[in-house]
Amino acid sequence: MDKISLLLTALISITFNLITAQNKSFKTIKINEGSGYFHIQGGIGHENNTITVYYHKPKNFTPKSKVLMVIPGSGRNGDSYRDSWVETSEKHSVLILSPSYPKKDYSYLGYQLGGVVKERDIRHAFTFVKNSNRVIMDEKKAIFEYNTDKEQWIYSDFDRLFKLAKNLVQSKQKKYDVFGHSAGGQILHRFVLMFPDSKADRILASNAGSYTLPNTELNYPYGIKNVKPIDLKKSFKKRLVLFLGALDNANGNGGLLLRSKTTDKQGTHRLARGKYFYHFGLKVAKNSKHKFNWKLKVIPSIGHNQRKMAQAAAIYLYSNN
Repeated sequence: MDKISLLLTALISITFNLITAQNKSFKTIKINEGSGYFHIQGGIGHENNTITVYYHKPKNFTPKSKVLMVIPGSGRNGDSYRDSWVETSEKHSVLILSPSYPKKDYSYLGYQLGGVVKERDIRHAFTFVKNSNRVIMDEKKAIFEYNTDKEQWIYSDFDRLFKLAKNLVQSKQKKYDVFGHSAGGQILHRFVLMFPDSKADRILASNAGSYTLPNTELNYPYGIKNVKPIDLKKSFKKRLVLFLGALDNANGNGGLLLRSKTTDKQGTHRLARGKYFYHFGLKVAKNSKHKFNWKLKVIPSIGHNQRKMAQAAAIYLYSNN
């Protein structure tokens, strides 16, 4: 056997062993009563990466129990975000799933921006302002190259995780709710724009720092001009809630806040930007005569605090139904 044949045989053997190991790992995943975690493989383009999923299964769980996915902020701390929902899980019999994407494998481009742009090192485009939460982005240096391969975007991970969990716990739910705060809020409003055919039902995008507008005159991540194809009619039908803290305003200093020339046109703080995004979408929907199911909900007396926003979201989702 020549060297090329030996090399091909070795590669096939390695690939087979990896697939076998992954299948064995998949079969051992369990969701037990109480809090825990398990690992899943990353999606296309991230096959060698691992996503840790933190969960809480309530004592009174039944196949009819609701399923809530919780998307963490930039800290990727799915365990803390999961913990904020444990009381709600037990009170309302809700299965909590919080996927934690490692920073080393999912950068700002791959996480907050969903992989809709190709990975590149743009750290030189950002300046952190001392003694503040502001991060200044130089738009001339921040070059975003559109990624045409939608299968590499992270948004399909959420339906994939829901399907896996549904099978593991024998759930009869056909849809899931989802809550994301800060960077998680960024992900979720883009999730609605980029992946409107998802199984997600009520989508609460909380306290996002910046937004991609349904604007066909601006390129991503500011607008959707270069995102092809996109179906705003379907996006506007999704049950998106802009879930904003009233104190996440000009006086707020929680979390990092992106500032740039184009981004600041949405407003100079999170509350203003969330309202701007909602009203921009409403205007586009009206002009296009599309049905508009988005809602704007401002929560009084709360700033950039994921635990308090989670408590308010729990009331909104489960106490009033």
